[in-house]
Amino acid sequence: MEAFGAAVVRLAVEAVRMRLAAAFFDPAALLAEDDPAELRELGASFVTLERDGRLRGCIGTLQAQRALYVDVARNAERSMRDPRLPPVEAADWPGLTVKVSVLTAPEPVASPDPATLMAALRPGVDGLIISDGERRSTFLPSVWKRLDTPEKFLAALLRKGGWNAWPEEGLSARRYESLEFVSTPPPGGRT
Repeated sequence: MEAFGAAVVRLAVEAVRMRLAAAFFDPAALLAEDDPAELRELGASFVTLERDGRLRGCIGTLQAQRALYVDVARNAERSMRDPRLPPVEAADWPGLTVKVSVLTAPEPVASPDPATLMAALRPGVDGLIISDGERRSTFLPSVWKRLDTPEKFLAALLRKGGWNAWPEEGLSARRYESLEFVSTPPPGGRT
């Protein structure tokens, strides 16, 4: 698992570094011959960029649609231009922390009402996707560090999705797990 995590983080860090240097890159060129075979399999990931503990970008995919190494590299690049935040710039690089979450396939979870859904959640383990067909919202499992009860977690996820309260028609819910890998030490240095 250590080699896998190191490779996933290296891919994301290199994608960010190359994009900051305005270099064109092909995700396949970032893949090393001895990287774990799992990187070539279909996978879904989120890449989170932080500087000094503040979010600078977080973009990902919830369903595996392409090779994991491509997904990680593309999400790293896209996270630099998260529409909710100012773009990541070269000045951010020395203090940038890169986190990669590799997701399991989402599975349905009973959600006829908020109490049933909250009872099914596993704090610290589950990421959650809620949807009403038009809108969708998700929190990675790492969000439990800030929102440590099912009540807080679900309330914040509803707000994030634009729902003021649990809708009358209800929501569909799916949960997933993730493995999180963090750049250590932070990438630092020059681009």
